[in-house]
Amino acid sequence: MSATVRNPFQHIVEPLDLKDPKQQFYNLSKLGDPRYDRLPFSIRVLLESAVRNCDEFLVKSSDVESILNWKQTQTQTVEVPFRPARVILQDFTGVPAVVDFAAMRDAVMKLGGDPEKINPVCPADLVIDHSIQVDFNRKSDSLHKNQDLEFDRNRERFQFLKWGSKAFKNMRIIPPGSGIVHQVNLEYLARVVFKQDGLFYPDSLVGTDSHTTMIDGLGVLGWGVGGIEAEAVMLGQPISMVLPEVVGYKLSGKPCKFITSTDIVLTVTKHLRQVGVVGKFVEFFGPGVAQLSIADRATIANMCPEYGATAAFFPVDDVSIQYLKQTGREAEKQAYITKYLKAVAMFRDYTDVAQDPDFTMVVELDLTTVVPCCSGPKRPQDRIAVSNMKTDFEACLGAKHGFKGFQMAPERHNTVVPFHFNGNEYSLSHGSVVIAAITSCTNTSNPSVMLGAGLLAKKAIECGLSVKPYIKTSLSPGSGVVTSYLKESGVMDYLSQLGFEVVGYGCMTCIGNSGPLPVPVVEAITQGDLVAAGILSGNRNFEGRVHPNTRANYLASPPLVIAYAIAGTVKIDFDNEPIAINCDGKAIFLGDIWPTREEIQAVERTFVIPSMFKEVYEKIDKVNERWNALDAPSDKLYTWDPKSTYIKSPPFFDGLTKKLQPPKSIHDAYVLLNLGDSVTTDHISPAGNIARNSSAARHLTNRGLSPRDYNSYGSRRGNDAVMARGTFANIRLFNKFINKQAPQTIYLPTGETLDVFDAADRYQQAGIPLMVLAGKEYGSGSSRDWAAKGPFLLGIKAVVAESYERIHRSNLVGMGVIPLEYLAGDTADSLGLSGRERYTIIMPEKLTPRMIVDVKLDTGKTFQARMRFDTDVELEYFHHGGILNYMIRKMAPEGTLK
Repeated sequence: MSATVRNPFQHIVEPLDLKDPKQQFYNLSKLGDPRYDRLPFSIRVLLESAVRNCDEFLVKSSDVESILNWKQTQTQTVEVPFRPARVILQDFTGVPAVVDFAAMRDAVMKLGGDPEKINPVCPADLVIDHSIQVDFNRKSDSLHKNQDLEFDRNRERFQFLKWGSKAFKNMRIIPPGSGIVHQVNLEYLARVVFKQDGLFYPDSLVGTDSHTTMIDGLGVLGWGVGGIEAEAVMLGQPISMVLPEVVGYKLSGKPCKFITSTDIVLTVTKHLRQVGVVGKFVEFFGPGVAQLSIADRATIANMCPEYGATAAFFPVDDVSIQYLKQTGREAEKQAYITKYLKAVAMFRDYTDVAQDPDFTMVVELDLTTVVPCCSGPKRPQDRIAVSNMKTDFEACLGAKHGFKGFQMAPERHNTVVPFHFNGNEYSLSHGSVVIAAITSCTNTSNPSVMLGAGLLAKKAIECGLSVKPYIKTSLSPGSGVVTSYLKESGVMDYLSQLGFEVVGYGCMTCIGNSGPLPVPVVEAITQGDLVAAGILSGNRNFEGRVHPNTRANYLASPPLVIAYAIAGTVKIDFDNEPIAINCDGKAIFLGDIWPTREEIQAVERTFVIPSMFKEVYEKIDKVNERWNALDAPSDKLYTWDPKSTYIKSPPFFDGLTKKLQPPKSIHDAYVLLNLGDSVTTDHISPAGNIARNSSAARHLTNRGLSPRDYNSYGSRRGNDAVMARGTFANIRLFNKFINKQAPQTIYLPTGETLDVFDAADRYQQAGIPLMVLAGKEYGSGSSRDWAAKGPFLLGIKAVVAESYERIHRSNLVGMGVIPLEYLAGDTADSLGLSGRERYTIIMPEKLTPRMIVDVKLDTGKTFQARMRFDTDVELEYFHHGGILNYMIRKMAPEGTLK
């Protein structure tokens, strides 16, 4: 398209301040369209982006009309483009993105093009926060020891990322030790309003982590996408999205003095899961919102993937501006953010009902009804009132295996296993707490719950309470600011005395980087086949995620994490049983040591001050001396090391041709895995430690590595040979073919039971295509691009499921894997599918979004399924064999591809 084409909405551009006429904005109120004032605030952000970027090519004026007409078209499949203002990545998902960029440069170079065209156009920030593990805890030098180990294990990855920061323009790397990506985003990276290239416009973003939605709590519209989709945005492509329904979530009332933001968010999560908001925006409104701090709102927004929505938006209000002031943003920024958002009617007064927009539907929560709660033992949406924890765990113990059951025989419910630790005898039973971690972006961004934990620790110590030494306790704050206010307020010493030492700044226990448990503890758990418990202030507790030896994992607020650590078990009724008996023989109840909201807020007002944020973030580029001293090449093309087991050029672009092939039918495919409901990306994507008996371990051993050098799958995301072998390697994967939890499947031609990769490799050697059968919510969980890349490398051509998580379906499309969905009412069981049949999928010559195709079996049976390419753009990517192939063809000069 010619660059001279004028934006058809140029006439509504005007200065925000007449004193500075060069700084302008698109004044949406000048559209003169009454529909604008009825749009949800989140949709107004989409509209502004479409207006500002309208070029009648990638973004058309008809797209602007579609968004304005949201009320009439929201329940239809209306596709609109969205160009976010920026992209955010973390290192686990960021390394593969940089690997892909490096490989794309090579591909364009081979085709005679300019490799530097492969370069971020959209600003990108990458925060290194997922590499650190809890190897050391309960010692004053745990932080430094863990950080040193992190660097030793990940030097090669860090060197590669540092190369990327030099080689690619518009990409900033935040070094390890700085904090958790979402908290750094909230406290430091968020612009709220951009002032760039002579224009003011709303901050917005996509990120390669599903909890990117945390930034929605500050009024910045953002959500998680797959790494491959984020790469396209970085290269200047708009996201093609179906215009979403927007559920209005009205908050009213005031929470009681003992309630934390975690209690509120777990209540909201369960409620919205019941309502059904998958693929929708949720926008919060009502007078109750004004009762919540930005940290509280961010906690609710962070958990958006757990209730399945695309975004969870809190429009900017006066509380947002106060937060910007508290976190050290300049007064000038606060002023123009306020002025701009008011000028375009995006500034909210939650007490003014006249501002309430139209919503698809409205649901309500009275904050006075919220009670203290946890969530688990296997899913974040399974909320349990703290008063019911004991009875719920006991019911789960004997219940049939599932999301709320461990199927333990009644005669084994009271198993007790004694063991020795550090010269003393202890015992474990079902429900014993062995991991207690204050971790994750969910809560460590929130001063109220962090200070609440500190005050509870203070009162516990004063009452003579302690935590048993074998329990693995840890505190991994979201940023250095947290440590500052915990120390200044005087509560850090009490946390340390209970064993909650700072072990690192990053996503640790919440993503499975919990490190090893003491050997005697593991032996006791194994000997008694115990359902041991982990309690963490995170957002994810899926099976096999936190630690292989904790089968029951509960999400809880930081104060409750400490409470359960002191109690030593989740089988306790805090209302009627003492949390512990102190050394004087006095029974201490949780109510005796629990701080009130008023106590916490008084400390927060005194000790959480702007100077802390300024001090921490002014030195963010200098915080890690080892990072600063790290030498990295500055060449524009990366020199791949064939000996590397961390960084490897991926095979995604092998055999790339200019001529597009018509879509091919899939003939006589075998089913690699027959899966049930709620198969998460934790089950699919390689994550956590590399098991010594796994295909990935055997590969690394053959490369000369010993088990102590295996590291984690997350650290090896830049090596496709390791990641392919780790795909579907989760020990909790339940495959109907073998009717038990194991990372194995049946190689159907011979009936052998093999590791999933080994079976897939045999099929590929024989040239046989593969499929996966699944139930509801396939691919729920984190937005892991390897959950799509891995299956692609295993030779999986299609997945047939009852429903998909939004990001994972998009990732499958991005890798050229066909997501098929059973028609309404159909399931594998209702169709009589065993998975042992061979499947042929007939692909029509002309494909259209969401079209229905025939699936034929070698048994003679035929059924129909919907092909979940939801937009024309997704079909375009599929025709090219994936989104990255599409981008290479676009970047390469005409005639170079053959």
